[in-house]
Amino acid sequence: MSWSQVYDPFGNQVLSTIVAALPIVVLLGSLAFFHVKAHWAAILGLIVALAVSIFAFGMPAEMAGKSALYGALFGLLPIGWIVLNVIFMYQLTNDVGLFDVLQKSITGITTDRRLQLLLVAFCFGAFFEGAAGFGTPVAVTAAIMMGLGFKPLAAAGLSLIANTAPVAYGALGTPIVVLAAVTGLDLQALSAMVGRQLPFFSVLVPFWLIWAFVGFRRMIEIWPAILVAGVSFAIPQFLVSNYHGPWLVDVIAAICSMGALTLFLKIWHPKQVWTQHVARRHDGVVRGSGGAARCGTASRARKS
Repeated sequence: MSWSQVYDPFGNQVLSTIVAALPIVVLLGSLAFFHVKAHWAAILGLIVALAVSIFAFGMPAEMAGKSALYGALFGLLPIGWIVLNVIFMYQLTNDVGLFDVLQKSITGITTDRRLQLLLVAFCFGAFFEGAAGFGTPVAVTAAIMMGLGFKPLAAAGLSLIANTAPVAYGALGTPIVVLAAVTGLDLQALSAMVGRQLPFFSVLVPFWLIWAFVGFRRMIEIWPAILVAGVSFAIPQFLVSNYHGPWLVDVIAAICSMGALTLFLKIWHPKQVWTQHVARRHDGVVRGSGGAARCGTASRARKS
């Protein structure tokens, strides 16, 4: 059975787009506003998606059902299996006490909270995004940051910002692989084209991350380290995506970024180390998005 999708069934692009977005609105709305459990929200989204595809876009019911089943199996086996193994690895690391060793290792590299954020949320988070994706890097890096003294809301928000750079090649390149499968486009060509666009943003995202944490002036104080982290991530991202494929882009780029930033911090240090004590003295200066710094550092100060 073959079927050519009609992208504008109502003859109005705005109306067709709104109808096509209904499954996402139902899914996210159920979770955010009605506090429906995730599995029920997903089922509601699936029902709405089937209704929209069949009655609004004219997709044959049999094909719609088979597409839903194929999507469920694809999510369960490649995606679910990756996430399950990463969660197992994280739990095993936590149970044997290596999670604490990791936190001590990070503080051993630098005590500056801005640089810790760069290492954990951007570099380490990108590694988990490449290995697992699907929310795992945000969960893991937010947990590490909370262990370092960041407030939970600030840790989650900053981890989400940092996750902007590597997400296109997450879970061993799953977004690119799936896009190639559903469009019939060449996988290597897609990987290369995305890899030519993303490096520019990969350099900008760490600057944005630190700016959101402590503001522009405090971000400028550590711009050499931010530039090293961004460039050492962007270059491997371009090279691997163009000359190897989408599978190991984030993993290799994250390892290069972590290694380059760690080595750089052995020979370079900011003039003023931003610790919990420094942050407390500057509470009146940090405002707006930089409030995340005040919240996290104040929490660490109370604990100490």
